[in-house]
Amino acid sequence: MKLSDTPSTRRRIIALAIPALGTLAVEPLYVLVDTAIVGRLGTPQLAGVAIASTILLTVVSLTVALEYGITPDIAFAHGQGRVDDARVLASDGLMLAVGLGTVIGTALAISARWLSWLIGGRGEVLDHATTYLRIAALGLPLILIAYVGHGVKRGMNSFTKPLIVVAIANVVNVVLEIVAVHVLRWGVAGSAWSTVVAQAGAAVGFVFILAPHTTWTWPRWVRIQPLLRSGLHFALRSIAMFAVWNTATAVAARIDTPTLAANQVITQIFMFASLGLDALAIPAQSLVAGALGSGDRDEADHVGWTSARLSLWCGIVLGVVMAVSGPWIAPIFAHDGAVQSRLVGGLVILAMMQLPGAIAFAFDGALIGAEDERWLARQAVRNLAAYAPLAVLTLFVPAMGLIGLLGAQAMWMTTRAWVNTNRWRFLFR
Repeated sequence: MKLSDTPSTRRRIIALAIPALGTLAVEPLYVLVDTAIVGRLGTPQLAGVAIASTILLTVVSLTVALEYGITPDIAFAHGQGRVDDARVLASDGLMLAVGLGTVIGTALAISARWLSWLIGGRGEVLDHATTYLRIAALGLPLILIAYVGHGVKRGMNSFTKPLIVVAIANVVNVVLEIVAVHVLRWGVAGSAWSTVVAQAGAAVGFVFILAPHTTWTWPRWVRIQPLLRSGLHFALRSIAMFAVWNTATAVAARIDTPTLAANQVITQIFMFASLGLDALAIPAQSLVAGALGSGDRDEADHVGWTSARLSLWCGIVLGVVMAVSGPWIAPIFAHDGAVQSRLVGGLVILAMMQLPGAIAFAFDGALIGAEDERWLARQAVRNLAAYAPLAVLTLFVPAMGLIGLLGAQAMWMTTRAWVNTNRWRFLFR
């Protein structure tokens, strides 16, 4: 049966999405666990992790090309039968991961306190943010190695082994977190060290499973240059997207500590829930790239629309769960009644965001598979125009609080869904 047959396409996307869901959980799940465990220590600790994790995820996002950029390249090479070229590309990606991770991690550790202050950390919150960020910076090379591993295996439509590595690493992380934070009472530092140890184990696992798909060769500028050029586009896109969450954190920090803490939880729930939507977008990356590599544009177009429909159903389910479970979710992440009340209202808006989010995520994946990263980067900057007005208004009218910030994000997400859909129609009309 051809891939262009709708039931076959749907089944294949779902079959790839299930293990992809686990492989996507690397950094967001680490941070979500940190958020839940540190949240039991107190509001200043939770707020400190909020600031540190915002900075950390932003920095990691700047190197997203090592993951998302390498996937269509690997898939395209395999679609054309150039297996040896795919091995060289995977090797170059690992070398870049180690080099960039070491340089960026060192810079992040040195500037941890200044960056935390810039985001809005003050007093005890600033101390906790600095402690967490300096330790977490040691894990940057380890995170990037894992991201390259994800990208390479996605390009080969192989998700099972990465899923096993991620599952083991996250179980280890939970156990170490509980022991370090609540048994040994190492506080925020214990949470950060536990995550770094788990990341080290995951990096070793990915090096092992990539061994058959790499080859020893010295990196050459002629091969590295396209990766870096693609990386610039993805970095610009990531900067624009994370500007939304970073400015929301900064505005929340200037409203009050409960709003900052609640914003951290909402952001991490959003990141975690988005794994389901991204899991459906990931197969579109490799399937679209593979179809284009073999010269079948109709098949690539069909994969994009099928992914969008599946993603929309997933968004509906996620939205319903968020809307009805707020009163039960809030106490899990915070003891403070002021934080809990903000979370319950915020989750309702977050639930509504899942529908446009589903469409935006699906076509993000499809457009990455079509190697349209240059347009995605420029459009990501333009999309900020939909977010900025309400976010700025909330800064000057603090009474709008978390509702104002989430409303601005909802407008931004709706704009992303609309422009991505139109772009896909334009490419395959």
